Amino acid sequence: MLIKGPAKKVTIYVNEDTKHHHVPLYESILAFLMHHGVSGATATRAMAGFGAHHVVHTTKIEVLSYSLPIRIEFIETADKVAEVLPTLYDMVTDGLIEVHDTTVVKVAAKEKRPEPGHAHERRQGPAKLMRIFVGEADRWRGEPLYDAIVKKLRMMNISGATVYQGILGYGAKGHTHKQHFLHLSKDLPIMIAVVDSAEKLAAAAAQIEEMIEDGLIVTSDVELIRLVHKHTLEEVSDARSESR
Repeated sequence: MLIKGPAKKVTIYVNEDTKHHHVPLYESILAFLMHHGVSGATATRAMAGFGAHHVVHTTKIEVLSYSLPIRIEFIETADKVAEVLPTLYDMVTDGLIEVHDTTVVKVAAKEKRPEPGHAHERRQGPAKLMRIFVGEADRWRGEPLYDAIVKKLRMMNISGATVYQGILGYGAKGHTHKQHFLHLSKDLPIMIAVVDSAEKLAAAAAQIEEMIEDGLIVTSDVELIRLVHKHTLEEVSDARSESR
């Protein structure tokens, strides 16, 4: 299974009319990758191109439009690439294969829908609570600091974060920040609450600390009990699909 971190990107270039056991080569390659557990692969048809034979293939010339370049690309772990590469090498008798180091930043997939009759999924265990205190007016590279922190947490696969806006408070400098119906403060207290494992929050805290000039990070031990209703899982899956 493909996970976040170092990986390999494999790109294969073949002609559309190249055959392998009487079927198009690109179809055989996709079938081979799927049957050998590759996480996913995509074949795209080019509009024009030429290869080692120096013959231009283009959709503008009908007789040459049936031999357009096909590009097959997939990303996998180094071990999986090493497993499938020898067979791909034998299959591609007229084309090009290239392999590059890459980094998987995010892996998103639909949640598996729970079986009928199960109302919710229950998770329990020790965890850490991290609370981050900043000002509403604090900025990070041109955007609100609290917004940038939430984005950073999301990229680090932290399970969730909640932003709270205070109505009254003061910090180390002794300045009082409050909201009044005659005056809307632009620097109200902001608290970001996050619950996750100790290891993940330690890594997150190290990066967030570099973003904060004036603020506070507090961690404490908690017992996590999480109930996820099956309808919630379905809504999350639908939302992820719509955002792609």
